Amino acid sequence: MLDFSSLLLAAALSGTCLSVTMFVIWFTAPRARFVLTVACGILVLVAHVIVFWRYTREPSPLLCQAALALLSLGFLALSLSAMQYLGVRNYSRAVLPAMFAIAVCAGVTYLGFDGVGFILTYATVTVLLASIGVMFWIKGSQDRGILLVVSALSGVCGVSFGLCGAVLLVKGQWVLGVAPDNWAERLNSVVAVACMTALGALTLSLHHLQAQIELKAETLTDPLTGLMNRRALNSLYGERVFGPFMSVAMFDLDHFKRTNDIYGHPVGDRVLCRFAAVIKKYDRVGVDAFRLGGEEFALVMSRMTEDKAYDLASRIGVAFGTEVVPTPRGPLRSSVSGGIGFGKEDGSSLDEVLAEADRALYAAKNDGRNRVLVLNGKADGPALRSA
Repeated sequence: MLDFSSLLLAAALSGTCLSVTMFVIWFTAPRARFVLTVACGILVLVAHVIVFWRYTREPSPLLCQAALALLSLGFLALSLSAMQYLGVRNYSRAVLPAMFAIAVCAGVTYLGFDGVGFILTYATVTVLLASIGVMFWIKGSQDRGILLVVSALSGVCGVSFGLCGAVLLVKGQWVLGVAPDNWAERLNSVVAVACMTALGALTLSLHHLQAQIELKAETLTDPLTGLMNRRALNSLYGERVFGPFMSVAMFDLDHFKRTNDIYGHPVGDRVLCRFAAVIKKYDRVGVDAFRLGGEEFALVMSRMTEDKAYDLASRIGVAFGTEVVPTPRGPLRSSVSGGIGFGKEDGSSLDEVLAEADRALYAAKNDGRNRVLVLNGKADGPALRSA
């Protein structure tokens, strides 16, 4: 038969090593805050194991309350780390119920019903682990294989804690006076150590995965405006076939060189960011905006007729014309010219549509700027007058 104290020692050693590893990773990559939360959560669980081991030797209400509170707090921290990784910001949904459960558990344990306290704590931990599994199952979008394994391990660990509470509940052990020691507790110790080790390795994988995602995002994002860049345009649409309901609008800020010469490059950067903010307002499913470089931008529109694509591009031009950028020399208004290229019935490549949009943009510049043109003859007056 497995010695219970040995199982607790194994859990403490495994958790300590894992926590130290997580802290080292966080020191080398401070932006990975979820790793820090994991490290803190595991450290709290190690403290729980130590206190619980002491409780098995010298039972007392205070040690019981401390052990149960640390167990819930440790898994609450792990739940928060999952929320951080997945971008779920409503932390109060996890914190408030967990803290309420901890308070209730402390109260019933203080009154002498330590068995009820164990049951409530095991139920709380089971719910927290189940929430981790559900979040990774539903919210995870990158490398589903790793995320599904995390979900499965969280579920298995949660079931083991649920069994511990179920055994006490079925036996009606509302008052214990000592640490529970039964087959479910021993099984839970083995499962917890195994899952902790596996989840630690998977946390490393998740960290590397997140780093790769962030690096890829940085290479595909324009650092000044936050829009996607030309590399992203080629990555997303380089192999796409543009049909009649796909188009590309190219925009070029009018007299931008003169703006830089007169007002300075910092003001020019603010004008670029202001146009990016305008174009972001029209972001929707099937519409992607890019900064191609300098003062040139592109807007890829999918599932739109020519009239709707032209209307959207024109409204962007109108909206930008109403923007005012404050400068030391007074308020600055700018305008933008645009040209649209459309896909063909038999299909067009990105380069072909961009070339058509570029020719239309060149025509808009020659025709007086501050307007959107299409090579097939559709045109309007200056953007500010077409509102």
